Amino acid sequence: MTGFVWETAEEINGDLAKRIRNIRRRRKISQEELSRRSGVSYGSIKRFETSGQISLLSLTKIAMALDCAEEIKGLFTAVPYQSLEEVIRENR
Repeated sequence: MTGFVWETAEEINGDLAKRIRNIRRRRKISQEELSRRSGVSYGSIKRFETSGQISLLSLTKIAMALDCAEEIKGLFTAVPYQSLEEVIRENR
């Protein structure tokens, strides 16, 4: 049985953007400096931090620039099986 998600995709992305912004600020890195380090445009970083909108590639580049690449690499690695049939299908 799947659990209910009470947040929208936009809310989840907004929360992610807030966490990234907090890491950036904690490390005393400006948006301009993060842009330089990551190769992601300043406008994209600013838009991400305000709206949560960003491409996966740009998010990965930002994570790498903040030394958080392992967080991205770890996504979807510990997803539990929902049924025995799912286990069987994966092993085919």
